[in-house]
Amino acid sequence: MADDHDSQDGAEALPPAPIQVITRPLLEFLHVEAAGGVVLVLASGAALVLANSAIGEAYLAFWKQPFVIGFDPPMNHSLQHWISDLLMVIFFFVIGLEVKREIVLGELRDARKAVLPIVAAVGGMVVPAGIYLALMSGEPGARGWGIPMATDIAFVVGCMAVLGSRVPPGLRVMLLSLAIADDIGAILVIAIGYTDQIHWVPLGMALGGIVLARLMHRLGIRSMILYSIVFMEVWFGFHESGIHATIAGVIFGLMTPPDRLVSQDRLQRVVGQMDEFLHGDWNLASTRRAVLQRVQTAAREAMSPLERLEHGLHPWVSFGIIPLFALANAGVPFQIENVGEPISLAIGAGLVLGKPLGVVVFSWIAVSLGWASLPQGVGWGALIGGGLLCGIGFTMALFIAGLALEGELLDNAKVGTLAGSLVAGALGMGLLYWLLPARAQSEA
Repeated sequence: MADDHDSQDGAEALPPAPIQVITRPLLEFLHVEAAGGVVLVLASGAALVLANSAIGEAYLAFWKQPFVIGFDPPMNHSLQHWISDLLMVIFFFVIGLEVKREIVLGELRDARKAVLPIVAAVGGMVVPAGIYLALMSGEPGARGWGIPMATDIAFVVGCMAVLGSRVPPGLRVMLLSLAIADDIGAILVIAIGYTDQIHWVPLGMALGGIVLARLMHRLGIRSMILYSIVFMEVWFGFHESGIHATIAGVIFGLMTPPDRLVSQDRLQRVVGQMDEFLHGDWNLASTRRAVLQRVQTAAREAMSPLERLEHGLHPWVSFGIIPLFALANAGVPFQIENVGEPISLAIGAGLVLGKPLGVVVFSWIAVSLGWASLPQGVGWGALIGGGLLCGIGFTMALFIAGLALEGELLDNAKVGTLAGSLVAGALGMGLLYWLLPARAQSEA
């Protein structure tokens, strides 16, 4: 028994392999996203059922009721607005963290490996927007061109989880990287395409807060409370400037340091000092407090701020904020004739046809020019299936729809988004299941 115990302790004491620095957060990310996708489906389904039930009017009115935060003058907005503009800033902060991680540690770090998902993401944004504009040219809903450009990471990962080991690792990593690059594009669309008027004084306040946060980092300030105060000041500045306030989350996510302040060797030395004091002057209160504070600081700083924040916030976003956003935004009175409305058809065509067409054509151009190569085990058929999965636009598409449209146009846009995402997801999963050999399951 003692030998077994010692061997277990020895195994736990071994330093992690370098590849685990990349694979461990990636696997955790995929696990949370897959489970979060299930919760998102349930929340969206509940919103649709309630919106089309006998209490539908009351349900929709609940999210429209005003909620006041006491400033001078007070900020008086609907509950739906606060979810989309305040809570969703945390969602965008996590997106910023994910993008930073991919750039520093993931596929986007290697320029050659990053070419294919980035080019595919560009195609998956440009072609759907072009199809939408071609169908909606001169129509009142033309402003919604950004709606079919987005990809919902949670649903894409959830679909791959259902397919299991049939999905080659190369396709899984490419689609995840593509979705991250797609998020960057969607953020730029929100910042540039849906900002009508800029108020320069609050914008200056927001930019000043960003500079202050950067200065705090340079000075070595590590207090999350202070950064949270500055973060809220930047959020308020963007909110009042006319630029969508969720941009604050992306910026702070990208600014989050990816490096650990305390190395593994230094952490071991600090823990060793504690062991010495346990057999020495541990009964002295001042000594005990100093040692514990030193160990606490070393343990906290042995994990990078990026890793600590992503690990802590990701479950809250996946299982709390995004389902709440779906409850507030996915509920729409649904009639079958709404699917035939021009804006619904344009969004559906962008998601079901434009996404896979853009992903595949732009990928083919990159491969033909020698800029990139397809991942190992991934053929063009599988890439078409992956492109269809990218047509699941849900969360970000609904978010952009809320910025671009209102009234009946917004309701029809939501119907088009839900229907298009459902069709794209079903076709993508069906095609991948049919194309990918069953042997992939037994080899995994």
